[in-house]
Amino acid sequence: MSEGAVHVAAPADPLTRLSTRDQVVAVLERWRDAGHAELHCMLIALDELSALNLAFGVTVGDRVLLETARRIAMFADDEFADEEALLGRLGGSSFFLAVRNGCTRQRWQWLAEALADMLAVPLCTPDTPVGIRLWPRVAMVRGRPGDTAGDLLDKAAAGLQTLRAAGVSRVGWADGSEGSFGASRRQLEIDLLCAIDRDEIGVVYQPVHAVGDGRVVGAEVLARWNHPEMGQLGASVLFTLAERADHVPQLSRHVIATALHEAAGWPVDVPLAVNVTAADIATGTFDRELLAIADGCGFAPERLTVELTEQALVRDLAQAREVLGRLEKRGVRIVLDDFGAGFCNFAYLKMLPLHGLKLDRSMLDDVVGNGRDRAVLRAILAMARALSLEVVAEGVETQAQLDVVRAEGCSRFQGYLASRPLTAAQLVRYAPAG
Repeated sequence: MSEGAVHVAAPADPLTRLSTRDQVVAVLERWRDAGHAELHCMLIALDELSALNLAFGVTVGDRVLLETARRIAMFADDEFADEEALLGRLGGSSFFLAVRNGCTRQRWQWLAEALADMLAVPLCTPDTPVGIRLWPRVAMVRGRPGDTAGDLLDKAAAGLQTLRAAGVSRVGWADGSEGSFGASRRQLEIDLLCAIDRDEIGVVYQPVHAVGDGRVVGAEVLARWNHPEMGQLGASVLFTLAERADHVPQLSRHVIATALHEAAGWPVDVPLAVNVTAADIATGTFDRELLAIADGCGFAPERLTVELTEQALVRDLAQAREVLGRLEKRGVRIVLDDFGAGFCNFAYLKMLPLHGLKLDRSMLDDVVGNGRDRAVLRAILAMARALSLEVVAEGVETQAQLDVVRAEGCSRFQGYLASRPLTAAQLVRYAPAG
């Protein structure tokens, strides 16, 4: 997945690499002193984590925390790419998200519901016989002039406690005010079924650059829903809604077809990467459908890369290997996405016809100032070279990060240091210069 311009204080949480409680407080106080912008917060808690640790062990619990942090970061990347956002782990199984924007109360409430749904998607791990589903509680706070960091955190904590005591709703406003919880979500699910026909779902492209000279060597396709009332919604929320509506394969086909039809007529042959979900793999026919779309619009399979995460693989690795193998025979490149987050099961590297790895953005968070993090990066790149796998560093946001990536021998990078997601017209103009 692509990364957004999310403001996070220097990562210090040793597990998730999100901001610590002290760092969250410091940023909130700085925002208050700066004034002007509205502030919205969410406090997210996984209350079942203790029981999970007892049932499966702390190692599995830590993996759940890592995946939760990854999903929250992906959500923030998609929904707040042009805004200043703060992500933190306050301790235990409590996470915090704050954004400085002019978001309406209705939209913030819907985003909280969408995030709760996204976090509740079952998590598959190699160590558990079934998928793990946790039901998070989310307390929402809308900051008022003069609120300190302590005020905001106390309000959110009190709201969370109220939700626990009531035991009815898992998402609520900390001030106790009522909202049409669930109604907006159900309406959006209905809207989604018609959105494709209404041409509301489009795509943007996140360029991939060569580390050596900065030229554009590809682009990742990202879905965007231009909802007539809610505004633009990102890919993570969009596909979570699609999963609830049992509409993921149809949405994937639409996104891929839109991108390939656009790109087939470009004057520049930019390779494209598309994201593949577990639902796509589960159909068993994804490879045929993808190739039919490419052939139908004259897009060469050799220009196409499919990116998939471990969550798309762990449900049925044997089927994934068959589907990906058929794509590989037609020249489609296969890349393991978000490498370094989650479980890092090295069996995938042996069993799948992989051409490359895309490093999770967390791998670069502290790579400039932390010798151990840099050593981990160096080891991954050495392993990739031994396996003839190309590596893309995702989430490069500073020149210092790019310098480290270059020094360690990574060949490609993606991130806001070079470019934000672009429309088709923007990419066509940008690619020759980039």
